[in-house]
Amino acid sequence: MSSETNLGADAIDQAIAKGIDFDGSPIPPAKLELYNQVMGLEAGRQRSGVSNTMRSRIVRIGAKHISQDELNQMLIDADFAPLKDKEIAFYYGGK
Repeated sequence: MSSETNLGADAIDQAIAKGIDFDGSPIPPAKLELYNQVMGLEAGRQRSGVSNTMRSRIVRIGAKHISQDELNQMLIDADFAPLKDKEIAFYYGGK
């Protein structure tokens, strides 16, 4: 796969669907089977609401790219709940 095809949120899903890693190697069947089994469980889980899921994704992904203070302020500005102590500890190492 070219470096252009491994950008964006859908790149991983597309690679998994093809069963091919970004380096062109096949993804082992046992890994694909386990992944699909767990994702099937997740697909059947009752959701708590779109806003809660949006916030969870923002925190999970935002913590990789945005400082704790900045992400916290962005959540507050967008009328989401601020970062929780357990999120800070998990994503920012309790800093």
